[in-house]
Amino acid sequence: MTIFKTKPRNGSIELLFLAAIWGASFLFMRIGAPEFGAIVFTTLRTGIAALFLLSCLAIYKQTNGMQGHWRDIFVVGAFNTAIPFCLFAYAALTLSAGTTSVLNATAPMFAAIVGYLWLKDSLTLSASLGLCLGFFGVYLLVFEHLHLDSNAIAHTAKTNALLPTLAAMLAALCYGFAANYTKKYLANIKPLALATGSQIAATAMLLPLSIFFLPETLPSDSAISAVVLIGVICTGIAYILFFRLLAHLGPAKAISVTYLIPAFGIIWGAIFLAETISLMMLIGASVILLGVALTTGLIKGKTKAVTDKTA
Repeated sequence: MTIFKTKPRNGSIELLFLAAIWGASFLFMRIGAPEFGAIVFTTLRTGIAALFLLSCLAIYKQTNGMQGHWRDIFVVGAFNTAIPFCLFAYAALTLSAGTTSVLNATAPMFAAIVGYLWLKDSLTLSASLGLCLGFFGVYLLVFEHLHLDSNAIAHTAKTNALLPTLAAMLAALCYGFAANYTKKYLANIKPLALATGSQIAATAMLLPLSIFFLPETLPSDSAISAVVLIGVICTGIAYILFFRLLAHLGPAKAISVTYLIPAFGIIWGAIFLAETISLMMLIGASVILLGVALTTGLIKGKTKAVTDKTA
């Protein structure tokens, strides 16, 4: 494997490929989480990814890279993997793959908020406007599914997306905290070692809990395939590809994958799950991405972009 040693011939193509992979993770969650349950599905996902990344770590002889950092790695494993992966899997029980992928894109917004409150990072006027736009976009995105009137209980035939949306937003907040925690305490650890350690830590946290949530019936072949694919491709391979792009293109260009993931999440959901793409959904997604672009400084802002972590 020479994926870290060779420079990408076409960074744009690899960015698209990575966005397609990460966008597919929301498709696989929609397929596998209902049968496995959110916690068991996430445990299997992180366990498979940990085994895959651990083999890569051995190949590159970086197994010592985690020594002396396990306490901080466990914190990142909790807030960058275990908690948000479970929350997104829970959200995927109700929300479409396209909707969850767009909500995932708010992670840089939360990273900017946490960085401002905790690390005293600067927050420009345009970034503040971007935060307001982004959260307004979230409201537009799920507006059609929210039933908050006094007769909400009567809407049992319809989907109430409030709790799943809040779960997805909390997951994005966890990503934002993890990004800043990594920046403060784990900046010197090699990315592959950090990725592997976080998956191992997440699996260790979730495994005892998952015993109490085992599915009553054996999941279908499609659900089993979904958890294997999301573990190997959307987590293991995606992490390696992302770190390769970070190393050769730099954070500013690599972070642009954030803006591409929702497009693929919506496309895969429409193609493979026949999910409906409404005008309001497209408007909400566009407003969110505009807000993220302003917050991270992609559109005429001075705020530093923060590395995003995805589901």
